[in-house]
Order: sequence, then structure tokens, then C-alpha cells
Amino acid sequence: MGGFFGVVSRDDCVTDLFFGTDYHFHLGTRRGGLAVLHDAGVTRFIKDISNAQFRSKMQADLPRLHGRVGIGVISDTDDQPILFRSHLGLFAISTVGVIRNAEALAARIFAERSGHFSEVRGGAINPTELAAAILNQEATFEDGIRRVLDVVEGSCSLLVATPRGLYAARDRFGRTPVTIGAKDGARAATFETSALPNLGYRVERYLGPGEVAFLTAEGDETRVPPGDRLRICSFLWVYYGYPASSYEGINVEAARYRCGERLAARDDVAVDAVAGIPDSGVGHAIGYAAARGLPYRRPFVKYTPTWPRSFMPPNQSLRDLVARMKLIPIDDLIRGRRLLFCDDSIVRGTQLQDTIRYLFERGAKEVHMRPACPPLVHACPYLNFSRSRSELDLAARRAIRELAGRHDADLARYADPDSEAYAAMVERIRAGLRLTTLRYQRLGDLVEAIGLPKHKLCTFCWDANG
Repeated sequence: MGGFFGVVSRDDCVTDLFFGTDYHFHLGTRRGGLAVLHDAGVTRFIKDISNAQFRSKMQADLPRLHGRVGIGVISDTDDQPILFRSHLGLFAISTVGVIRNAEALAARIFAERSGHFSEVRGGAINPTELAAAILNQEATFEDGIRRVLDVVEGSCSLLVATPRGLYAARDRFGRTPVTIGAKDGARAATFETSALPNLGYRVERYLGPGEVAFLTAEGDETRVPPGDRLRICSFLWVYYGYPASSYEGINVEAARYRCGERLAARDDVAVDAVAGIPDSGVGHAIGYAAARGLPYRRPFVKYTPTWPRSFMPPNQSLRDLVARMKLIPIDDLIRGRRLLFCDDSIVRGTQLQDTIRYLFERGAKEVHMRPACPPLVHACPYLNFSRSRSELDLAARRAIRELAGRHDADLARYADPDSEAYAAMVERIRAGLRLTTLRYQRLGDLVEAIGLPKHKLCTFCWDANG
């Protein structure tokens, strides 16, 4: 997904910018960058973070960064921030999201002979450079940013640092969050609110969908008003979001406790202990265990000092290896026990299958699984949540193909938790994973746990309602 942090300050902004960006490291897998504007121009550094932490890669260059306006980004894909000098002046830009119609937008620019692209990798256009090219077609930053938000299919939130201050814009339907933080003499714009408190910022406000704000050291003002249709990604609370963050005023960890409570309310299976698949399943498991009065245990501990995140390596076999090496079993808490695990979701199921087999090999008597969200039936078209090349990578779609002979059968039937088709799909997934029992969260329960009306949430992955 990726995440960003921007700051404008009366004094030097680099310390806040560095740590604020570092607090987004969990959101990206490949590139991390900082750009700071100053009297002589702009200084930028971009680092490869696929096998090392952003902080360790960037720290040596910090003494070379000085200025009062800066942006930082952790990216899944492209080099960011991008630097430009145009009729609008000097600026740096970073984006978060997915531009689905990138080729069509680029073709329009070529046809108008109004731009070119230099940040090309493997023939693909850098989406942040594309956003800047669209922005540059207008007479003002406000009009240019509005144009980007209007024409992008998918999602695109962005930060633009200029010598006068910082523009922050949330994508048209608010699928990703952008929050304004404030303290004396500085303002920040951030994806994760968890980046704010240790830097002395308080949450000032959450930008609305499609809203564009301009920040200076003294305050912020709306330059493009928000729209009236919010479709924020539900997976922020289920999986992506950091536990200490809040979106739309709703804390991630508290929502995960409520997810676990709702799973527990529909369950009566007899088990000896409840556990979470580290790390994103832990909050759900704590909520489940508390609601049922069951002991919470850690039959696995996660060893993180030397292993990169399991989703970072470029191929599945290496991701599986890293995931397996990171989880160290505690046999005394596994052998002879009936264990119930909560996880954020079941996407492909490949790593989970290895974990379950490992538990039984270590002497587990039973292994039950309770995912915190419904089966993933559709690949995300807005944020690339599943990172799957094909919808057939999804465990639910594979089960549907096995049952119906085709993967694109009547998917609505398989998404209905009260249908026979749904029950057959879940049983096929359970059998494939060799679980003792498998029960998913119901979508209505998930929506209640998050605490926003369903029409303000994107639930496309489960019911194609985006």
C-alpha cells in the first residue's frame, strides 16, 4: 500500500520528517524517500528498503538535510518523492494508491504533446510522475491536484511540498486516510496518526474524501472542499493499519478487539487457549479470548531483529521461508492442546497451511481458525491489498473453482454466509488447510466492529461493493 508523512515548520523540519516517515515503514516494501525544500532548492534521498530498515538506510544522510518543508514516503513500488520545476514553480510530490488507468492517462498526455516521462522502470511509468504531469497541466496547484483526483481510476492521495507550504490531498473517495497534525510552530500531514504523538503533534482533523488542504507552520486551510462519498478501506482496521493509529476517529486496536468479540459471540467450540497469528491477529485474539473468558497464550513468538517482513521478498517461496523462520514455536504451549487462532484474514493460505501443519507436527491436538473478516472473493482494484497476480491466487476463488468448475461462478451466492454455496466453499478451504474447524467473520459483524456505516466503507474484497 505505502504511506507518507509531510511537515512544514517555523524551524528545521528534518527530525520530525525522518521519524514521522519511519513510523510508516510497516506499510511499504521497496523504496523509502525524503525530500526537503530549502533556500538553495531541494535535497532528496531515496533508498532501497527491501532488505533493510528505512531508519538504518537513511540515517547517515540526515546531516545533509535542512529545511522547513519536507515530505517522506514509504512505497510499495516506485521511487519517491519526485522533484519538479514547472510553470507552478519548484515542488516535490509523493503519492499513495493505485492508478488503474495509468496507460490511458499517459496516452492522453502524449496525444496532447504536453509532457514526457523519465522515471520509467521496465517500461512502466512511475505513477507519482504521472500524477505530477497531470497536475502540471493546470494553472494552480489546487486545480492541478483536483484534476488528478478527478481523473484517476483506483485511488491517489498525495502530498506536494512547495517553498510556501505543504499541500495534502485525500483520494476522491477517501479510500486511504490523510490526517492533519498540529503543534506550536508546525503542521504535519500523515497517513498514520501513530506517527504524531511521540513527535509532539495532536490530531487536528481528518481530511474528507477528495479534500485538498494547504498547510503552513501556523495552520491549515481547505483549498478544495471534501466530497460527500466516503469509501474508506475496511482492511485498515483488519490488517494494514498500525494498532496505535485511528482513522475517522476510530482506533485500530480497539476495532480489532471488537472484531474478536463478535467472532466469539457466534462461537462455542471447546478449546484450551486462544492465540493470534503474529502480529495482525493478536488484537483480534485478545478480544475473542476476553469475550469468552478463555486464556490467551502465545504458542508462537515472532523473531524480528534479523528477518525482514514476510511479504517483502519478491517471490512466494522466499516469502514462505521468511515467514516460517520468523515464528518460533513454544512446544509447552502447543503439545496436547486444543488451540484456536485468530488471524486478520486468509488470502492465499500458503503460509497458513505451513503453520497449521507445523502445529500438528509439534503435537497440537486440535487447530481451529477464526479469520477476522469474511472470505476474500474479489481482488482489490483500489489499493492492491492482496498483491495477487490473479484472483485465482485467493483461497476462496480456488475453492469456488473446485466446487463449480469455474472461478467466476455466481460469486454473490458464495459471499452469502447463510447459503449452501458459502458453507461448501468454507469447508473446501478448511479441508485444504487441514484445520479442525474454520469459521469466518460475518461482514455485518465486521462493519459493526469498525463502527462506521457500511456505505462509508469499501467492502469490495468481500461483496464487490466499492
